[in-house]
Amino acid sequence: MPAASLFAEPGSREEVESGTSFTPRFNADGLIGCITCEAESGDVLMFAWMNEEALRKTIETGQAHYWSRSRRELWHKGATSGMVQNVVEMRIDCDQDTILMKVRIDGPVAACHMGYRSCFYRSVPLGGKAGPDTVLHFEDTDPVFDPDEAYRR
Repeated sequence: MPAASLFAEPGSREEVESGTSFTPRFNADGLIGCITCEAESGDVLMFAWMNEEALRKTIETGQAHYWSRSRRELWHKGATSGMVQNVVEMRIDCDQDTILMKVRIDGPVAACHMGYRSCFYRSVPLGGKAGPDTVLHFEDTDPVFDPDEAYRR
C-alpha cells in the first residue's frame, strides 16, 4: 500500500481546474514535471522532475529541489555548483500536473550542468526533412561557467 500523500487528493475535474486546493498530480512513477524560468527575464532555464519529497522541500525551503532520475536521488539544485535556485514564485498548470517556477540564482545565472545559462542552448532546424541527418544549431556558444571547475567539489 503506497504511503499517504502530503498533499490533498484531487477532487472532481472542476475542483482541480477551478478550485484553490493544491493537488499536484504525480505520474505513475511518482513524478511531476517542473519548468524553471529566470525570474527577471522569464527565460526558460531548465526542465526537471520532482517527486513528492522534492516538491515539499522546495516549498518549505524556498530553494529548488528536484528528483534525479539518472542518479535516483533527491537533488538540491546548486548544492554542488554553488548556483542555488531561490524560488520567487511557484505556479501549477490547470490540471495540476506541471509546475512552473520562477527563480533567482546565487552567482552567475546558469542552470545547465554543461555550463550554459539554459539547458536549451541548441535549436532544432524547422522546415526541412526530419531524420538522422538533422543537425542541431548552437544558439548559445559561450558557457557561463566551466562545469569541470564547478562540479569538482
